[in-house]
Amino acid sequence: MKIAVIGVGYVGLVTSACFAKLGHTVIGADNDKNKIAKLNAGGIPIFEPGLEEIVSDGVKHGRLTFTSNAKEAIKKSDVVFICVGTPPRPDGSADLSSVEKVAKWAAEVMTSYKLIIEKSTVPVKTGEWVKHTIRKNIKRNIPFDVASNPEFLREGTAIYDFLNPDRIVFGVDSEKAKKVLLELYKDIDAPKLVTNINTAELIKHASNSFLSMKISFINAISRICEKAGADVTKIAEGMGYDKRIARAFLNAGPGFGGFCFPKDVSAFIHIADQLGYDFHLLKSVERVNEEQKMFVVEKVVAAIGAVRGKKIGVLGLAFKPNTDDTRFSPALEIVKMLLKQGAEISAYDPEGMENARKSLKGLKTGSDEYAVMKRADALLILTDWEEFRNLDLPRIKKLLKKPVVVDARNLYDPAKMKKAGFKYYSIGR
Repeated sequence: MKIAVIGVGYVGLVTSACFAKLGHTVIGADNDKNKIAKLNAGGIPIFEPGLEEIVSDGVKHGRLTFTSNAKEAIKKSDVVFICVGTPPRPDGSADLSSVEKVAKWAAEVMTSYKLIIEKSTVPVKTGEWVKHTIRKNIKRNIPFDVASNPEFLREGTAIYDFLNPDRIVFGVDSEKAKKVLLELYKDIDAPKLVTNINTAELIKHASNSFLSMKISFINAISRICEKAGADVTKIAEGMGYDKRIARAFLNAGPGFGGFCFPKDVSAFIHIADQLGYDFHLLKSVERVNEEQKMFVVEKVVAAIGAVRGKKIGVLGLAFKPNTDDTRFSPALEIVKMLLKQGAEISAYDPEGMENARKSLKGLKTGSDEYAVMKRADALLILTDWEEFRNLDLPRIKKLLKKPVVVDARNLYDPAKMKKAGFKYYSIGR
């Protein structure tokens, strides 16, 4: 099929490349001309394992092209995926101005049937609004359909997740739209759930909010563990053996982050308010998540006293490993809190430093893991990159002014750290 993907950020670029891999002809469009120029020159604007190879293959075989002319991309395609950003407004609601632009562009250039698909995470009833927007702006009586096909991609494993999903959700209100979507995904072996559009839109928010709830739950348990002398990692293991609960997303730490979970929880609270339901549960999830960041800062203060004028080496700035994404990163929020209290920060992240420097001007960074530890009063671990799990402990001890480690990701065994001579602080242990 001929596909236009409007917006080539994390979701849009992976979607474009994977559909090209499946044999479709894809045009990725974005109004960021620098991003498009980089893609057309063979570069990749984001870090995502395996993405460079799959994009290169699509371009090489003529199935994948990029343009800054979204209208032209829509005009040439039968199927249009909306993958633009839906950032949060101050009140927590989603900003749908970019979605509206795409709907208007589709209305302006449409000359034959097109299926317009929401891939971006949007509030329930957005599909109805997109349909209304197109009808209001279309100049001729041309048939079209709107559908919802929410994404469930994890940054760091997005290629695998697209090609090997747990499920694919189609929100449609016509047999034609259903038929097109089933054809699009026919080569992917996964359960395909067909619903109406409103249900599909809610599935996305419900899924992300539930996972956020699991993280906040285990973080709340970690606080109880510290008061009770228990081990949160063993509690998570014991809970995880129960198939009704499962082990994933039960890792205590500095809180959830990234562009999805915080935004979607906030948006779902706002959606519920608009529909007349006070979502107390999700408000508590949000509150626990905010408190957990301050809890990590308090651990640093407990370890070294007032932080003003003291140097802290920080490992991790991205919100999770295997991505360069620092949006809503708990690591970055914690660094900001420490800087505000007068700490001197030297930070390192394998992929996230450039983005961190953009959002936190003047941030001092190191060339590698060990460079940030030199003469530091403490080492603070904030992202669980694999390379941080096997650091040279004797070397760390020599580099630090005092052997103090605050491990907000529970990467190390407390007994081993104590035996190695460290004053070691972790979460819920």
